[in-house]
Amino acid sequence: MSMLCAISGTVPEHPTVSKKSGHIFERSLITKYVSETGKCPITGAELSEDDLLPLATNKTIKPRSSAATSIPGLLGLFHDEWDALMLEHHTLRQNLHTVRQELSHALYQHDAACRVIARLLRERDEARAALTTLREDMRAEMEAAAEARKRAGAEEDGEGSGGPAKRSKQEVLGQDVIAVLDQTNAALSSGRRKRGVPEGTATAEQLGGYSLTGSFPLHKTTQPGITALALHPTQPSLLASCGADATVQLFDLAAQRQLPALTGHAKRVTAAVWGESSLLLTASNDKTVRFWRHAEADGAEEGGFGSWKCAAVGEEHGGEVRGLALHPSRKYAVSVSDDASWAWWDLANAACLKQCSGAAAGYTCTGFHPDGLLLITGTADAKAQIWEMRQQKAVTGFEAGGGQALTGVSFSENGYHVAAVAADGVSVWDLRKMKCIKELRPYDDPSCRAVAFDHSSQFLAVGGSDLRVYAPKQDWALVKAFPDVPKKGVLSLAWGPQAGSILVGGGDHNLRVFGLAGSGAEMQE
Repeated sequence: MSMLCAISGTVPEHPTVSKKSGHIFERSLITKYVSETGKCPITGAELSEDDLLPLATNKTIKPRSSAATSIPGLLGLFHDEWDALMLEHHTLRQNLHTVRQELSHALYQHDAACRVIARLLRERDEARAALTTLREDMRAEMEAAAEARKRAGAEEDGEGSGGPAKRSKQEVLGQDVIAVLDQTNAALSSGRRKRGVPEGTATAEQLGGYSLTGSFPLHKTTQPGITALALHPTQPSLLASCGADATVQLFDLAAQRQLPALTGHAKRVTAAVWGESSLLLTASNDKTVRFWRHAEADGAEEGGFGSWKCAAVGEEHGGEVRGLALHPSRKYAVSVSDDASWAWWDLANAACLKQCSGAAAGYTCTGFHPDGLLLITGTADAKAQIWEMRQQKAVTGFEAGGGQALTGVSFSENGYHVAAVAADGVSVWDLRKMKCIKELRPYDDPSCRAVAFDHSSQFLAVGGSDLRVYAPKQDWALVKAFPDVPKKGVLSLAWGPQAGSILVGGGDHNLRVFGLAGSGAEMQE
């Protein structure tokens, strides 16, 4: 009969018996328990160390098991241990494979859930954008309707008082306007496909030899800055320079002389375009668009350099007018404003035919496609919208500028590409694939402000801390950088005929002309 400890259940090495209960304990265990509790661990009765009696036992060596007394027995033990180890290893590998499958399935479910969440978020954002656009369109239509009623009353009052009458804006452009758009598009698109590089256009080697050939002070030194330049399309020696001093300075490039300045705007003039029949259209931060006509337009040649007067003032916008775009027919123009609207102007009648809103942020720049059916508008939140002008609907768009406001856009003459400039650089987009094909980051600091393709689409000029010209057909290689610009950098630029010169408006009051040395321009202070 073996004795077992009532606490541990093992054979005690120092057995001790309780006089009260008769149970046998290991001495160390019962002594510790009694010192802590003062009770019997089995019966719970009061117990002290005096109630414990040690038992005398015969200490003998425990016999070794028969299996470990011989080499074959040891080999058998080792074999059994090996089998158990291999079985455990196999079980672990099975468990590992199962866990891997479960992990793979969980990761697949997580990826699918993320894709569903992303799709739902995208659909939510698109729905919000559509709702915002719908609200803006409804607001614009309601405002347009109210403005139309107001103008109709003003028109009746004007007719009664002998003043000039204004045409009310239309819900959509009339069929006569659509016909002009279609005719212009048909004529220009068919001719453009056959047109090569015009003879006499400057080459990259010639442009590499350009230097500063003329500098002309056109604006006030107290309010420096030339914000826009516009060359007359049929009289390329006639230049309109828009200044931060609220004036438009006409300049005769051939004779290198200033013509009378056009005054009337109250704030910075931001853009200018030349219409037909000696018409100049200008935009300003004073929220107006002004129509300037030649004082002797009835008997003078188009583009004559005589005196000019303001024929009409457009006050359709509720915010600063930031840009103008002339339709290739030269009969219509579009103005954009930071009130997030653009207006379609009939130049012959100085009338706004339609006004649209379609952006969450204000418009900052605009431009017409060479064929005249597409209009691009840039916004203060780095988004560009492309409008189909027959329906006046935004059909596509893209985001450029790294979140910074777009300050200029320019179409290539082939109509395939458009360049958009923001402070951090220029991005060039392929309109056929709506894909960005090139990003130019010419400066370390965010100083880009102007961009323009030349008429042959062989060169792209970028204005910022300096003037740089790139060759798109030569893997966008840098043709030349022109450092002769003011410290405030380049604000505007324009190409001369056949890329024979580059006109630059800087942050100071001077117009700078770059071309081949000895081209006839003299430096003026």
